Amino acid sequence: MSKTAKLLLTVGRPEFLPANSASLIIGIAWGLTLPLDWIGGLVIPLILAYATITFVAAFAAHINTLSDYQLDVKDETKTNLVNAMNKLGARKLKQFMVVELSLSLLPLALLIILQSKPALLILWIAAVFLAFAYSSPPLRLKSHSYLAVITLMIVLSILPITFVTYVFTTALTFPFWIFLAGQAMTVYAVIIPAEIRDYFVDKARGVVTMTVKLGLRNAAILEIALLGIGGILCAAGFALEFTAESLSMLIAFLLIVAAAYSFILSKYLKLYKFSKKFESTEDKSATEQEIIHIAAENPRWITLVTQSIVAISLVLLISKFL
Repeated sequence: MSKTAKLLLTVGRPEFLPANSASLIIGIAWGLTLPLDWIGGLVIPLILAYATITFVAAFAAHINTLSDYQLDVKDETKTNLVNAMNKLGARKLKQFMVVELSLSLLPLALLIILQSKPALLILWIAAVFLAFAYSSPPLRLKSHSYLAVITLMIVLSILPITFVTYVFTTALTFPFWIFLAGQAMTVYAVIIPAEIRDYFVDKARGVVTMTVKLGLRNAAILEIALLGIGGILCAAGFALEFTAESLSMLIAFLLIVAAAYSFILSKYLKLYKFSKKFESTEDKSATEQEIIHIAAENPRWITLVTQSIVAISLVLLISKFL
């Protein structure tokens, strides 16, 4: 891997890559219908859909890094990110962002031509606009707590999964929407620990994230509620789909999701415990470090919850061939 490629990967926030890549598997699992033409109906659309969402996700990550540079340079926890940005340079990153958008348009255009689905262009436009509006002025939605939450749910979950699913089908069923609602809640639930990790820096700088607005303890309560409700809705969507396909025995595989969500919930309860302690203790410095230390494990939690959803999605996909 070249030096420039390594720098681009660093500023692209690779910790979120597993969640972005999972959209492809999830979308295929929910959208694929048989019988189909394996080349024209699966392989080609799969490659084109993956290329589209990957380049859009890269654009979104890079514009976020570029827009947050002045804040990140003051954050000791983001030294590697800042160093990579300094070596790469803002001008070169902007050039790559233009290339990324251009490269995402090519497979998108091919999909629209091959499948006669102009709605895919609308989904692409919405994703690019929200990615730009979330990070960049004048809108910079990430600085508006409630709008930031809604935008993240749409950009990181609803749009990419709906895009891939729609590539393979136009029949978006009720169980799919139930699952997607739970997935969207889960996405923000696993983002909150990152906001908790940055809470003390953000508050000092006047950056009003949802966590800053709510306070540590309430944010910890929110992440527990969102992950719990999100997990229930995700499981319900899969269970309804398995039942509709007369494959109720496959519901047992949902224990994978239950185990992953339960483990992460145990970590969230720790964050709540220390967040509550922070409000009452006089030794705030030690408690603050403990909170940051626990919340720093979040990339592993993102990977775990993503893998559990992907695992059940693979079960759903395999079940279509039974």
